[in-house]
Amino acid sequence: MAFPTLRDFLQHLEKNDELRRVKVPVDPVLEIAAISDRVMKSPAPHGHAERDKHLGANLGGRALLFENTRNAQFPLAINAFGSYWRICQALGCDSLDALADKVSQLIKPEVPTSLMEKMKKGLDFLKLASVPPKSVRSGICQQVVLEGESADLRKLPILQCWPLDGNIESDQVFSRSDADAAKPTHTGTGRYITLAGIYTRNPDSSHRNVGMYRVQVHGPRLCAMHWHMHHDGAKHYRAWKAAGESKMPLAVVLGGESVLPYAATAPLPPNVSELLFAGFLNGSGIELVKCKTIDLEVPANAEIVIEGYVDLNQKLYEGPFGDHTGFYSLADFYPAFHVTAITHRRDAIYPATIVGQPPMEDYFIGKATERIFLPLLKMLVPDVIDYTLPMSGTFHNCAVLKIRKEYPQQARRLMHAIWGAGQMSLTKFVVVVDEHVDVHDEQQVLFQVFANVDPLRDVEIVKGPIDILDHASIEYGWGGKIGFDATKKWPGEGQVRAWPRELSFDDLTRTLVDKRWREYGIG
Repeated sequence: MAFPTLRDFLQHLEKNDELRRVKVPVDPVLEIAAISDRVMKSPAPHGHAERDKHLGANLGGRALLFENTRNAQFPLAINAFGSYWRICQALGCDSLDALADKVSQLIKPEVPTSLMEKMKKGLDFLKLASVPPKSVRSGICQQVVLEGESADLRKLPILQCWPLDGNIESDQVFSRSDADAAKPTHTGTGRYITLAGIYTRNPDSSHRNVGMYRVQVHGPRLCAMHWHMHHDGAKHYRAWKAAGESKMPLAVVLGGESVLPYAATAPLPPNVSELLFAGFLNGSGIELVKCKTIDLEVPANAEIVIEGYVDLNQKLYEGPFGDHTGFYSLADFYPAFHVTAITHRRDAIYPATIVGQPPMEDYFIGKATERIFLPLLKMLVPDVIDYTLPMSGTFHNCAVLKIRKEYPQQARRLMHAIWGAGQMSLTKFVVVVDEHVDVHDEQQVLFQVFANVDPLRDVEIVKGPIDILDHASIEYGWGGKIGFDATKKWPGEGQVRAWPRELSFDDLTRTLVDKRWREYGIG
């Protein structure tokens, strides 16, 4: 079972020696981020990291609770999701693979053939249907209500993560050529809200969305709302504009049920509600309460809610921002968000994160997606046995996939399938290996690439959409992609010489050595 509030989750982490309290005064401007970056790149608590076979490096450190944040009224929690063990605890599961199996039961396309199979499939869907969000009259998120001038973002310990965040006078270039056409009239601080659910809806209320987008502070009640053009928040923004409206309600939600931050980042199919998925992960529906100043509902168990509206006719300069790519993403114009109220629980804790060159907290959230959505990827691309998004690839840069090869050019077919599969379409490097290779062992994968790839025969280069944060692409949002066929080559795949067998001991010898290992006295 997941946890009903952020405070409950943090208390659980502390009981399991997964959290450290920092009691001395610490500055939200750079100091907290520098401390957190060092902790995130340190070893995870002993014994927990080995519980997941997909771990790789035993990194992540502990969660941190800064109890004394300078010039702010709230303590700050960070790195709460920054290890495999902690992300599993937040999602209420023993392992990400077990949760993936649970998800797979909902999306299996097979038609049930027997009465028992029909009953089981019906129960699976009944579980999903029984966990929609539910409206309640009140919640702890509104124990304190601040409206008007008392709703001041400066009371929150909002982080500046990297030295050049928000510094448009730096040597950063603008993200698009048209950004030079109009110089900014209102520039923001280097402070960003980084771990909030952004709640929006369509003008007709037919669809609501929860995304996780960064929010740059421009003033006590003014922010720049950053979202990519293909995000649902941006889709809602365009819908409100098309409807001829001038304002779009929006809420920035911090904390709540421990499943909410992950659900906000999950690459769900179109029109599948993040709140329904959160209820599925939570084991019960997420309780929602109506906002005080806008027409939206938000999680009743949240720590802090920032209510307001997006001005559909105003844009602010946003960026640069130290991003998950390990580089500063470039400055550009984004919609203006005006704060109308801040509500919070009496003893609220402000959750935050920092992104940058991995390993970071978001790496483990991304790995949860990799595992949990493997069944969905298999349904879209049945050739895939397993895959990994390696740490060095920062999510969109690289994917390694393994297949059970059955015909020539199958690896190339897989590459193009991946380049047409939802958010996977942004993948810049695709590597395909045979079924005996452990895709989570980077040295094994590199061995296969360096040994099995002939650059003239086994490389596929194409053009297409690229993550807009990719500074190396030749144009904004599109560029080149490359695939490496590191499988054993078959006749029909070009000029193929006699293929040798890889070195390995026979099963009988391996079993003998396993059985006698202690007897050898080696250790």
